[in-house]
Amino acid sequence: MSPTAVRPRGDSPHHGVSWVRSPALAFGHGALSSRLLGLAAPGGAHRWILPLMMALLGGVLRFVRLGEPGTLVFDETYYVKDAYSMLQSGYERAWPEDANDSFNAGNPDVLLDSPNYVVHPPVGKWMIAFGMLLFGSDNAFGWRFSAALVGTLSVLVLALVAQRMFGSALLGGAAGLLLAVDGHHLVESRTSLLDIFLSFWLLLAFAALLLDRDDGRRRLARRLASLAGQRDDGVPAPRQLAYGPFLGLRPWRVAAGICLGLALGTKWSAIPFIAAFGLLTVAWDMSARRIAGVHHWVLGGASKDGLLAFVSLVPVALLTYLATWTGWFRSTDAYDRTWAATNPADGWRWVPDGLRSLAEYHRSAYTFHQGLGSDHPYEASAWSWLVVGRPTSFFYETPGGCGTDSCSQAVTVLGNPLIWWSAALSLVVLLFFWIGRRDWRAAAVLTGVAAGYLPWFLYPERTTFYFYAVAFEPFLVLALVYCLGLVLGGRGADAARRRRGIVLVGVFLAAAVALSAYFLPIWTAEIIPYDQWRSRMWLPSWI
Repeated sequence: MSPTAVRPRGDSPHHGVSWVRSPALAFGHGALSSRLLGLAAPGGAHRWILPLMMALLGGVLRFVRLGEPGTLVFDETYYVKDAYSMLQSGYERAWPEDANDSFNAGNPDVLLDSPNYVVHPPVGKWMIAFGMLLFGSDNAFGWRFSAALVGTLSVLVLALVAQRMFGSALLGGAAGLLLAVDGHHLVESRTSLLDIFLSFWLLLAFAALLLDRDDGRRRLARRLASLAGQRDDGVPAPRQLAYGPFLGLRPWRVAAGICLGLALGTKWSAIPFIAAFGLLTVAWDMSARRIAGVHHWVLGGASKDGLLAFVSLVPVALLTYLATWTGWFRSTDAYDRTWAATNPADGWRWVPDGLRSLAEYHRSAYTFHQGLGSDHPYEASAWSWLVVGRPTSFFYETPGGCGTDSCSQAVTVLGNPLIWWSAALSLVVLLFFWIGRRDWRAAAVLTGVAAGYLPWFLYPERTTFYFYAVAFEPFLVLALVYCLGLVLGGRGADAARRRRGIVLVGVFLAAAVALSAYFLPIWTAEIIPYDQWRSRMWLPSWI
């Protein structure tokens, strides 16, 4: 609680300046809102202009020549064919050995009657199937449409997220631009693997939690101000300030739970995000209660926000995840669908057979993942991801048509080095701002990176790839934009400081765009002379 208002005496050097406020003013709705919500995002219709422009740029880069190459590349051989199978049957069926040749020739209808054993949940494959439903299963544009769509939408969402976090339309636009032109995100947006869909749902979940953060603080301001207004002194009663009010069920948090369930239904690597985002959102609520003047803000946040947060996120995510298996549940011959009928368990008869069969399927898939350690020419340890140590080659051929004897056509998951190396350094800066200044934005960005990155170090023997990093790439971009904001200067900076900051940020963004233009041919399967491809392989480990 703030001290009683005092105005310095006339002989004070601060004569006429009121530097202490009344407790009654501290609990007014306006004062609470100002303290809790802090820096406001740009308002009005113009806040959409830069995000939409960046999404348009991202869409052009992702959709133009999307059908090149016109064959299944890398792990599309699994997920695109599974998606077609799900369109036909609602679950994954097996394929003959020469299925790729038939699929590439525009004849996908060679499915076998037997079920196929797969180790990833169905959401990403259903999303691929959506594009095939719209544009056909006999062409690469159809089976890559959904990846390009969610990649483009990710640019829009990230620009809006950055705009809200940093209170700047310019920084929001910078975030959208960096994601739009980065080769790592671009290639995965042009290829039907599962990871781009995982990244999309995780980003949406974070955006929903960011909206919930604002909504929860508005609710807290209204309810505390209402309690204060019922008393003569304009301050809530001590018992009301002990733990603070209940804020009720919050729809944006439920929406985040649904998005996390869909992320989990794409890949199990979403699990750390569920835990990390759950802790993050409760920490935000605890901080809000502390700032508002609640005395026992840790216990208040845990008891009055934490329990509802858990219900809104974890059970909602799990129910959503189960719902994504509807096609498997409705079938009679999907893989392991009738396992429970032939494997009775006396102690578990109360569990429906369908759930017991699904549990066995999950046990088997988990065992598969644990033992996944075969050698691959493009495997990359997690240690190398942030420095782009070993990019993944999705496609490489040596066709003619470039005007020289030796030509190259490549699709390489290679992040823009300027963006990735700068983002890696930015993480160190964010650590200092989180520890030194308790900046919630730095903590939020680091949480997203940690949830997507650190768990991979627990499996040093497992075969991993650089392209997995797309799950947390939006948070790397946010880290970089955070530092660009420091270069730009705060709202209190003088005009000369702001001009220098704008020039430096502008030069950096222009350099990033120019470098992306340089690497674009090896991201989008353009046919170029071999010497030009080789000149883009800066490090021996990139080949």
